[in-house]
Parts: sequence; C-alpha cells; structure tokens
Amino acid sequence: MYNKAIAAIFILTGLFFTLPLTAQDSIDGKYTDIRPALPTQTGDKIEVIEVFWYGCPHCYSFEPYLEAWLQDLPADVEFIRIPGVLNQGWIPHAKAYYTAQKLGIVDKTHRPLFDALHKQKQRVFTDDEIMAFFAEHGVSSDEFNQVYNSKEVDTKIRQAYFAARDYKITGVPSMVINGKYSTTGSLTGTFEDMLIVVDELIERER
Repeated sequence: MYNKAIAAIFILTGLFFTLPLTAQDSIDGKYTDIRPALPTQTGDKIEVIEVFWYGCPHCYSFEPYLEAWLQDLPADVEFIRIPGVLNQGWIPHAKAYYTAQKLGIVDKTHRPLFDALHKQKQRVFTDDEIMAFFAEHGVSSDEFNQVYNSKEVDTKIRQAYFAARDYKITGVPSMVINGKYSTTGSLTGTFEDMLIVVDELIERER
C-alpha cells in the first residue's frame, strides 16, 4: 500500500509539472525588449513588423508560416514589412521590394522573387537581374528604372537601414511588436513558436 501511495504521488506530481505554462512563462526568454521603446506608425493599431531579406533561406522557409498567420490578422493589428539592409549587398533586394510597393505589385512579386531565388535557383541579385525579373511581371525597363533609382526609394532604403539599427536587428527574419519587443526563430526555436510569441506580445499590448 505504501509503495502504491508513493507511486500515486509521483504520478500526480508529474501531471502537475506537465501542465501548460502561463502565457508569461511560455514566452520568457523568447523575445527581446527594445529600450527605449520606439514610436510606431500605425496610430491606434498594434504594429507588427517583419524584417526580412529575399536572399535569406530562413526568411523563405518562414514565409508560408507568415502567410498563414496573416490570413487571420486581427482588425486591431497592422502588419508592415521592412526589407533588411544589414549590409550593402542587401540593398538591391530592398530596392526591389520598395519598387514593387510603389508600383502596387507586391502581391505579384513578393513570393515569386523568393521562389526565383530559393526554389528555382535563379540569380536575381544585381540591378540588371532584378530589372529582368520585373520585366517578367509586366514592368517595362523605363518604368522600373524610374522607380528603382528614384529619390523616394533611396529615402526608404535609408529609413529601413536606421529602423533595423534602432530595433537592434542582427539577423532575419525578425519580428518587431509595437516598437517594444522583437523576436526571432533563434530565440523561439521554431517558426511556429515565433508566431506564438508574437501573438502573446500582441495580447500584452492590448
């Protein structure tokens, strides 16, 4: 009887310790505080930013998870993409994103550019290679050059550089929540957990 009682205690104790952690405990150590907190550009909405680079295989792997997450984006959350400019070699891809944004074709070029680089193993890194990619999506060389080399895109590149610096981004993909927190796959372990952490931090901001 004594042994059975002890066994029962261990079973109950085991069950106790395998219960889910609280929301606060579950994300402990899986995000970084941004201090001081930075201003947002989304008014009353909770701002969620992804910092990415088209050449990054991890960003490519993260994209399907992010796309699924965006399908259920709450009405009080606004999502923004910022192309990473962590070194000079990333600038052409950042310019490609902002060119597509200016032309209103991000939905047509964003995933295809990822696919071209990582699935089809195409070289789309230089200005000319990016122009050829845009031509495949119906953008003339004149229209491309007018936007790609514009002062407006150059300004956005500078803003993206300083944003990543201020958010203390050291790798991609990174998610920034309301100018106060950032998280990465290396902190969370998996992309699924990365988005769980994002959701918990959104709830905290509510």
